[in-house]
Amino acid sequence: CHQGIRWTYDEFADRVRRLATGFVSAGLEPGDRVGLWSPNHAEWTLVQFATAHVGIILVNINPAYRTHELAYALHQSECRWLIAAPTFKSSDYRAMTEQVRADVPTLERAVFFWDDDWDELFVDDAGAMRRADDRSRGLSADDAINIQYTSGTTGFPKGATLTHRNILNNGYFVASLQQLGAGDRLCIPVPFYHCFGMVMGNLGCVSTGATMVIPGDAFDPSVVLRAVQDERCTSLYGVPTMFIAEMALPDFDGYDLSSLRTGVMAGSLCPIEVMRGCIDRMNMADVGICYGMTETSPVSTQTLPGDTIEHRTESVGVVHPHVEIRVCDPATGDTIARGETGEFCTRGYSVMQGYWNDPDRTAAAIDADGWMHTGDLAVMDDDGYVNIVGRIKDMVIRGGENVYPREVEEFLYTHPAVEDVQVIGVPDARYGEELMAWIKPKTGATIDLETMRAFCQGRIAHYKVPRYLRLVDEFPMTVTGKIRKVEMRETSIAELGLGDIADAGGS
Repeated sequence: CHQGIRWTYDEFADRVRRLATGFVSAGLEPGDRVGLWSPNHAEWTLVQFATAHVGIILVNINPAYRTHELAYALHQSECRWLIAAPTFKSSDYRAMTEQVRADVPTLERAVFFWDDDWDELFVDDAGAMRRADDRSRGLSADDAINIQYTSGTTGFPKGATLTHRNILNNGYFVASLQQLGAGDRLCIPVPFYHCFGMVMGNLGCVSTGATMVIPGDAFDPSVVLRAVQDERCTSLYGVPTMFIAEMALPDFDGYDLSSLRTGVMAGSLCPIEVMRGCIDRMNMADVGICYGMTETSPVSTQTLPGDTIEHRTESVGVVHPHVEIRVCDPATGDTIARGETGEFCTRGYSVMQGYWNDPDRTAAAIDADGWMHTGDLAVMDDDGYVNIVGRIKDMVIRGGENVYPREVEEFLYTHPAVEDVQVIGVPDARYGEELMAWIKPKTGATIDLETMRAFCQGRIAHYKVPRYLRLVDEFPMTVTGKIRKVEMRETSIAELGLGDIADAGGS
């Protein structure tokens, strides 16, 4: 919508084929990595499909990444190319790319949307097209085709490596379970760099014939509702905070949302009042919940049309088609009885190929029998519906973004005034959780929240920057010397006056 672009699938396919031909003509080979760093533009989808057409592995780069994170992703995946938007919000992607070039020896070329060298990639030569098509016919459904970086507890993001079979099937089943078809129009305000956008959205639409509606380059609640109204969308995606923001608009009742019937809420558990609002105020009678993780393409469970509101607010649905799930004892790995709490595991076509160039962490996540260990604590009811009740790993979910404290801690350690740091999540009414840093300053050093936030500016994504700061002389410890983050969280909630939010389930 924001670009004024409308394509039929024939027109889309023609542009994809010409771009794929340009990639081949420029010397990119099957298995080469190409980074894509952009907000939601039509060009993003062209690169997504063109790389897949000729066996190039697409490396998704979060538009919020700053230089530190950009350099890591490009270097770890050994990208030959980077394709990017010129700018996004306050980010000058051209300048930032130049800043990291020296740190990425494999990077041969950077191409920016709408420049001459971008336009030149669209090749019409018939012979070159035949060569690209020949390459396409030689690919396997089990070839790696996509790397998505997900934060890790060791402090360094892991590149979940996904295949054609992984993501195409998962997108198809997510859309099919919403009963989407050629007459449907899906509004996709969630980012393409994440599975929610590019798999559940783009691939879900293409595999079922539904229309992709891209409301804007980034989320804006009024822009989303205008797109739903003007394009007569039948389905809408979002994390709970997006739906909350949409229904909070002063002129919400002025939008005509009568075309909506379904959609997906994912990223974090849905408060019951938000689900009721989607059904009663947004006309989304069949809105559902999806649960999963990047490593599983992403969805493992989903609620179904006609499910009770209790199932849609107190569970994350039932197992997806052609996927296995189980709940196991985290210590022994043995499957436990329904109704008991344990670690959620899943197995099947959706499980990633592995973490890129990281066999040790791959082996730690996927066991010898092929089960992906999610680190989430779950309970499966007698009817097969699953409830996620907590996290084994120390993950914070802020507005649908997964943040691992260890990654933020390791970055904050680089500040010259920081002797030690621990990062926790505290409840927040808007985002579900916010980050808080407990910092032990070096002797004689002074530090405050604004100084620390300024240190983070431009170097790590905005959602990883702590909102709260507490200066301490020591951290609460167990007798064996382990940090007691549970105690830190309880103390922080009390000191910040967040008890009411915590009691209401704000995190």
